Amino acid sequence: MSAVLRRSLLSAPFLAYLLAKTPLARAAAAPNTEWPTYGGNLASHRYAPLDQINAANFSDLEVAWRFKPDAFGPRPEFNMQSTPLVAKGVLYNTVGARRDVVALDAATGEIIWMHRMDEGERAERAPRKLSGRGLSYWTDGKEERIFYGTIGYRLIALDARTGLRIPTFGTGGVIDLKLDDDQQIDPLNGEIGLHATPLVARDTVIVGAAHTVGAVPAVHKNVVGYVRGFDARTGRRKWIFHTIPKKGEFGYDTWLGGDAEESGNAGVWSQMSADEELGLAYLPVELPTGDSNGHFRRGAALFGESIVAVDIDTGVRRWHYQTVHHGLWDFDLPCAPILADVPIDGKLTKVIAQPTKQNWLYVLDRATGKPIWPIPERKVPKGDVPGEYYAPTQPHVTKPPAYDKQGITEADLIDWTPELKAQALKLAQHYNMGTSLFSPPTVLDKDGKWGTLSVPVATGGANWPGGSYDPESHILYVYSKTQAQMSATSPPDPTKSDFDYVVSRGGGPASTDGFTPGVIQVQGLPVIKPPYGRITAIDLTKGDIVWQVAHGETPDEIRNHPALKGITIPRTGQAGLAGTLVTKTLVIAGEPAFTTVNGRRGAMLRAYDKATGQEKGAVYMPAPQTGSPMTYMLGGQQYLVIAIGGGSYSSELVAFRLPKA
Repeated sequence: MSAVLRRSLLSAPFLAYLLAKTPLARAAAAPNTEWPTYGGNLASHRYAPLDQINAANFSDLEVAWRFKPDAFGPRPEFNMQSTPLVAKGVLYNTVGARRDVVALDAATGEIIWMHRMDEGERAERAPRKLSGRGLSYWTDGKEERIFYGTIGYRLIALDARTGLRIPTFGTGGVIDLKLDDDQQIDPLNGEIGLHATPLVARDTVIVGAAHTVGAVPAVHKNVVGYVRGFDARTGRRKWIFHTIPKKGEFGYDTWLGGDAEESGNAGVWSQMSADEELGLAYLPVELPTGDSNGHFRRGAALFGESIVAVDIDTGVRRWHYQTVHHGLWDFDLPCAPILADVPIDGKLTKVIAQPTKQNWLYVLDRATGKPIWPIPERKVPKGDVPGEYYAPTQPHVTKPPAYDKQGITEADLIDWTPELKAQALKLAQHYNMGTSLFSPPTVLDKDGKWGTLSVPVATGGANWPGGSYDPESHILYVYSKTQAQMSATSPPDPTKSDFDYVVSRGGGPASTDGFTPGVIQVQGLPVIKPPYGRITAIDLTKGDIVWQVAHGETPDEIRNHPALKGITIPRTGQAGLAGTLVTKTLVIAGEPAFTTVNGRRGAMLRAYDKATGQEKGAVYMPAPQTGSPMTYMLGGQQYLVIAIGGGSYSSELVAFRLPKA
C-alpha cells in the first residue's frame, strides 16, 4: 500500500466516517444520559438535549424492546399513566393492577428485579388504584433508593440495586401515610390515596394526597389532603403543611363562618416541582370538598386551587397564589409547575409557569409569587344555586393569551354543513350559554334549561400530563383539549351525599327532537368546532404564542360520518390526555385516542419541529399514548420510551430507537 493511500485512508473525513460506524466509538461520542425524575428534572422541564433521533430519521424508529406487565396483578391494566425513570442504565417503573415496581435493563427491557406489596382489602377500597404515575429516585453518591406510594397509601423505600426494602427507613422500609397526619384516618376505609410520584429534593421526600375521582362527594367533612416531608434516610416526618389551615394559621380567615372545620380534600394529587437553590417546593393544590359545589367552603377558602411555595426543609409557607377563588368548575391545578430562568425585558428572571385546566398559563416570579405580567381581578357572573357562595371577582391572565377556548358562543358551534349548524343551534337552546370561562353551573331544569353549556370541561384544557420546556429557546409546550360539557347541579340522593346540590350529568325535560340531555353532540359529532386537541408553543420571554397545531389524526367517527360525505375536513386533532417531550430539535407526543392507520387500528407517535410546529415524522403504535414520553442515551443509542394502552389493548411500555448500523 502506498504512503499516499495510507494517508488517504487515515484522513480526518475517513476517520470520522469510520468512528460514526463503530458502536464503541459512537458510545464514547454520545455519553449515557439519565431521566432521574418524573419530569426529567426537579424543574419539570420534560426536556433532553439529544438529537440522534431527529426530523430526518424519526419515521425510521423501530421497537427496541417492549415490556407488557399483564401478569403483574390479578388482572391486566389498560391505562398505565407513568413516566419511567432511568439511572445508571437501569429503568424503573410502577406497573400492573397491584402497583408493583420493576427495574429493567434500559437497553433490552429485561427484568433485573421486582417488588410487590399486596395490600389486600385496603387496596381494594382505596380511591386511587392501578399502577399510578411512577416513582422517585434518590442518591447521596453512595446509596441509591427508589421511593413510591402504594395504592393503600404507604410510602416505600427500596434499594435501587436490589429492590429490597430499606430496613432503616420508617418501619422496615415502610411508612403508613394514614398515620401521623394530624387527623384521624380509618386505616381501611379512610378515603385518601395517591396516584402521583413523591418529590425528592434536598434529601426530603415530599408526599401529597388524592381522593376519590368524582363530582358527587359522599360527605363534606372528608379526609384532608395534607402534604408532608420525610427524611430520605430515616423516614422521620420533618414537617406537615395544612392545605386547609387550622385555626390561628395563615389563611384560616379566608373561610367564612368556620367552614375550614367542615371541609376536606384540598390535596396535592398532581406532580410537584422544586428549586433546591431557593429551597422551595411548589405545591399545586386542588379544591376542598365539592368540585362544583361550595356550600361547606364559603369564602376564598385557601389554599384551594392555589400554587403554594413551601420551604423544602421545614414546610413553612413562603408565598401562595390562588388561581381561582372559591372554584365551582373543578379547575384543580392538575400538573407540575414548570420552573425556568427566562430573560424578560433584559433581566434574567426566575419564573414558575403553571399550566391549567382553564387554558391559562400563570407565569409568576418563583421567589415571590408575584405575576410577571398583570393578572387583574375582574367581575364574574353569579349563579342560581340556592345557598351557594359566589366569588364576586376572579383573576384574569393577560399574558400569555389563553392557549385554548374559554367560554362558548353560537359562533363556536359546529358548522360543517348548514344542517349541522341548525341542529347545533337548536341543541344550544336547551342550555344557558357559558359565554364566560367563569359562567357558573346552573340548576338542572330551571326555566326549562338543562344547565350551562361550558368550555373548557372539568378535565381541561390541560390536565395531569402538563407541559414541557426548552431552556435553550425559552419556549413552553402544552397539549390541551377542546370539549363542551353540561355544567348543572341538582339535589342528590340523600343516601349518597350530604350536600344540598351536586353535579348533575343527566336528566332534563323530555326530549322530542332526538337530543339527549348531558350528551353534547349533534348526530354523534362534537357540538363545538375543532381542533379537539392541540399543542401550543408559548414564548416565555415575551408571553406570546409562537405556534399552535392540531394534534392527533381526525377520528374515524368524524372522517367517515355520512353527514360529512364529500366534505374535506382538515385534521381535527383528538381530545384526550397527551404529555409532550422536547429534545434538541423536536416536540414529541403520542395520539391520545385510537385511529385507523393503513387499515390497522392504533395510534401514531408524532414529532414536530420545535421552532415551527411543522410535523416531521410519525411512528405507528398499536394503542394510544397513556403515559408521557421520555428519552435517554445508552450505549451510543438514543431511546424513546412511552406507555401505551386502551380499548382492548392492555398496557405496555414501548422503547423505540433507530436501526443499528
